[in-house]
Amino acid sequence: MSTDRTDYFKAGTRAGLLFERLDLCRLPAHVAVIMDGNGRWAKKRNKPRVEGHRAGSKSVREVVEASAHLGIRYLTLYAFSRENWQRPQFEVSTLWKLLVEYLRNNDKVLVDNNIRLTAIGRMEELPDNVREELERVIHLTRGSDGLTVQMALSYGGRTEIVDAVKKLVRRSDFDVDSLDEERFAEMLYTGKSPDPDLLIRSSGEMRISNFLLWQIAYTEIWITSVLWPDFRREHFLEALIDYQNRDRRFGGIDAQNR
Repeated sequence: MSTDRTDYFKAGTRAGLLFERLDLCRLPAHVAVIMDGNGRWAKKRNKPRVEGHRAGSKSVREVVEASAHLGIRYLTLYAFSRENWQRPQFEVSTLWKLLVEYLRNNDKVLVDNNIRLTAIGRMEELPDNVREELERVIHLTRGSDGLTVQMALSYGGRTEIVDAVKKLVRRSDFDVDSLDEERFAEMLYTGKSPDPDLLIRSSGEMRISNFLLWQIAYTEIWITSVLWPDFRREHFLEALIDYQNRDRRFGGIDAQNR
C-alpha cells in the first residue's frame, strides 16, 4: 500500500478530484459501515449469492486502504450479524471461509501499514478455526497505532446492550446510584473507542439493522444506492464530503441561530 495520498488519490481521476474537496482537518475520527447488497449484486448477474460476498471483499480492501491513507482513526465494519446465522449453511460457511482467507492474505499488509485489527460481537459463537485465525491477527497487530479496524462478527446491537448490563451487574463494585452513560458505555463491546461520527450504508436500505444502537445516538448517516461489491474509494470520499457539509449540533443550535 502506497503511503503517498496523491499517488493513491491520483490527480485528474474522480477520486483525485474528490480528494481535493476534502478538508483533512475535519475528517471523522470514526466511520462505521453497514456493508449491504452482496446478494442483490449476485442476483442481478445471475450468480450465486456467495459470489456477491466474494466480490465484496474488494470493497473492504478499498475502504480500509482509503481510511488508512486519510488518517481516519477507527473503521467499524458490520461483517456478520447474529441474524445472519439464519442464512443457508453453505452461504454462512462461505462467509467464514472468505474471512479466514482475508486474514491470512492481509496479515502482513496490516502490520506493514500500522493497522490494528479488533473484533466486536459474541466471539464465542464463531467457528473455532475462524476465532483462532482472528485472534492470531489481532495479537499480531496489537502494537499498531494507526487505523483501528473493528470487525463486527456475530454482532447484534440489542445483544450488546444486554451483555453490557450482565457484565455490569456482575461486578463486585456495582453501585446503581453511580451508574452513568460513560460507565455504561465502557461495558459495551466497543469499550472506550469513540462513538462513530459517520455511518455509511450501501444498497439504499433505510434502516440501521440492529447495528451500534447505543453508539450512533448522534452519528451522521449517509446512505447510497450503490451495492456493496460496487463500492469504491470514490463513494467513500463522497460520504466524507457530505459529512463535512453537515452541521453537527448534538441537540443544540448552530451559532447563526443563537
